[in-house]
Amino acid sequence: METPDKVNPELVYSLRRVTEGAACAAFNWIGRGDGDDGGRAALDAMRDALTRIDIDAEVVIGETSPGEAPQPKRGEHLGRSGASFTADIAVDPVEGTSYLVRGLTNALSVLAVAPRGAMMNPAPAFYMEKFVTSAAARGKIDPTWSTVEKLEALAKILNKDISDLTVFVLEKPRHRELVGEILAAGSRVAMYPAGDVAGALMAAVPGSGIDALMGTGGTPEGIMSACAIRAIGGEFLARIDPQLQTEGKAVKDAGLDTSRWFKCDELITSDDVFFCATGITTGLMLEGVERSKSHYKVQTMMITGATSERQILTSYLPIERFASVAAREVA
Repeated sequence: METPDKVNPELVYSLRRVTEGAACAAFNWIGRGDGDDGGRAALDAMRDALTRIDIDAEVVIGETSPGEAPQPKRGEHLGRSGASFTADIAVDPVEGTSYLVRGLTNALSVLAVAPRGAMMNPAPAFYMEKFVTSAAARGKIDPTWSTVEKLEALAKILNKDISDLTVFVLEKPRHRELVGEILAAGSRVAMYPAGDVAGALMAAVPGSGIDALMGTGGTPEGIMSACAIRAIGGEFLARIDPQLQTEGKAVKDAGLDTSRWFKCDELITSDDVFFCATGITTGLMLEGVERSKSHYKVQTMMITGATSERQILTSYLPIERFASVAAREVA
């Protein structure tokens, strides 16, 4: 029997309007070389859409590393004060800023929601090392093992040859050694300059073509991915991994343990979670925004923890709906 405090799973259909509005707002900046303006438009659209939803959400992750699109501040309240559902929220109006500004694939607008207090607050940490794979490997791979040990174990669990494994890795200088280790083990590497939310989800979903995600990416993307993977199943492990000198000092001053690996259930402590991602540019998971004279065509992945359901919805949205925020024209 449901309790009065049970969150309606159908809330996800309202939350998807938040990422859809942000994606439509960012559309005008695809390939224009300005991530700040595109990110600001997407963030304004998110804030606007959340005021129309019965949710009182507090931002758990807000600060960004240099070069990333604008995000709300940690502790900022979004939605409606006094709403029936009090929640933690993590958002990324433009996940994959480098994709947006260069007109490349895989840019997304993403949000994750959990009941208030259920989402880990990583304080000043911008970066996390992550290991993600499907549910079959849950609890069977030690994240402190070497790269080859992890891949050998994963191959056995998935009943594959190690040469048939494909590992998603962000294309960053910090991953040169990791990529070399994966290749030396005999596995394939799928490298992208951004997009580790999509990479994490694909790693968690059997048959996606990605068997694992490895390496260090953004903390906001990690927390959002953990929400989705807790809901659908999968293995998600992460440890705080500062990449900047100032970040390292702040993490140390906060007393955070950079050697500890957190399990998914420690990062997100409730099953009553929601996740939405809308494609801005076409990528691994979703089609990007298309615009006609009268409508935006958008595609959104929605995940509901209470039901463990994931679905992809294609919608045609009247342009005038976003005229005040999302459909700004670029001069």
